[in-house]
Amino acid sequence: MRYPDLRRLTVCRSLLEDAVIRKLLCVQEQMPAEAEEAGQALFSAQGELTGLLVQKAERLGISGNVLSAYIVHCLAEGGNTAAKTIEAAGRYGGGLKEAMCHDILLLLPYLSARTSEFTGSSFLDDYQPARERMSLPEKRLLAKLVRAKRGETAARAVLEQYLKYGSGMLAEYTAFRIGPDGKLTGIADFPVFDWDDLLGYEEQKTKLLTNTVNFMEGKPANNVLLTGARGTGKSTGVKALASMFSDDGLRLIQITRDQLELVAPVLEKLNEIRSKKFILFFDDLSFEVGENSYKYLKSAIDGSVTPQPDNVLIYATSNRRHLLKETWGDRGSNDLEAEVYRQDSTNESISLSDRFGLILHYSTPTQDEYLQMIDHELRKAGVQMDPEELRLEGLQWEMEHSGRNGRIANQFVKWYLGNLEE
Repeated sequence: MRYPDLRRLTVCRSLLEDAVIRKLLCVQEQMPAEAEEAGQALFSAQGELTGLLVQKAERLGISGNVLSAYIVHCLAEGGNTAAKTIEAAGRYGGGLKEAMCHDILLLLPYLSARTSEFTGSSFLDDYQPARERMSLPEKRLLAKLVRAKRGETAARAVLEQYLKYGSGMLAEYTAFRIGPDGKLTGIADFPVFDWDDLLGYEEQKTKLLTNTVNFMEGKPANNVLLTGARGTGKSTGVKALASMFSDDGLRLIQITRDQLELVAPVLEKLNEIRSKKFILFFDDLSFEVGENSYKYLKSAIDGSVTPQPDNVLIYATSNRRHLLKETWGDRGSNDLEAEVYRQDSTNESISLSDRFGLILHYSTPTQDEYLQMIDHELRKAGVQMDPEELRLEGLQWEMEHSGRNGRIANQFVKWYLGNLEE
């Protein structure tokens, strides 16, 4: 069978720069009309293509028909005109759809072919890597393209993939950190938290969830400051939201206190990615006396000539209601000077907190709430303690540790499960 010439690709021409695709073209050039005419050059090219595909399958965790899955992986990674356009504009037009249809018609025969037709190695038709890691969105896209009967249907599937999941790192990762160079770095093992596992604080959770839903639906939404006792699930709640809305295009960007000077350029960069919405997340945020770096954040939220992008919200957690620490020793010696300073200092200390339109306070859980957290986590692990035993052991654990909160409850559960007799 003669396959389409991939050198006719248009919006997906970046595929031609891929080592596997280049070697695939080389194999096709060496393929004679009759199999018995195959020479050493063809066998060598097939061997090289087989080696590349095995390497890619193991590194990317690709299973099944390797060449088909790998081409879909490359499409999902983006780097082409269609993916870049949708990332920047958050939509696509009819012209891009027609161009993508042209390219997909060239690619579909390769997606339905067995890998062995090009490599001569049948084990690549149903390959099993050491660790399968192909993402669920990529698997879904592969299934849609393999069963697609019309180029238009397949083209729309690829474009909608970019629209919903993005491409490259934005499709692969839910959460990111900021590197030293100010670029986004994907967090590979970002924990997945279930919103329903966050016990207590129903009013705070409802407000936080509603604010995030409004943001995702394009409605007005506020920056959020979550304050209060340590270990009460403030950070976990924000991370759970990132997991909950990741398929809807939400991404979490974690930024540390010593990176505050990067806030403005990061916001400018995120403003250019219209296919996604972002939560810029500051965990355990507070500032000591004499620190001025908070002004970067203060200006970025409200005060800069460049407004905060409408696809970015800022969520922060802190043990302090007012993020700036104030001491009596910093005030003047005479009453008039002290009063003037007090007003200025108070205004400055609350000016950053006031930038957050929604402030949620998390108090220390009650004893019953603390024990409910323990019971909930144990039941998830298939363990049910006698209520009186749970109360006695849970309270003893609390007294031996630094108080009563969700973190302490989780630590008790780990200890208890780790010491269960087989």
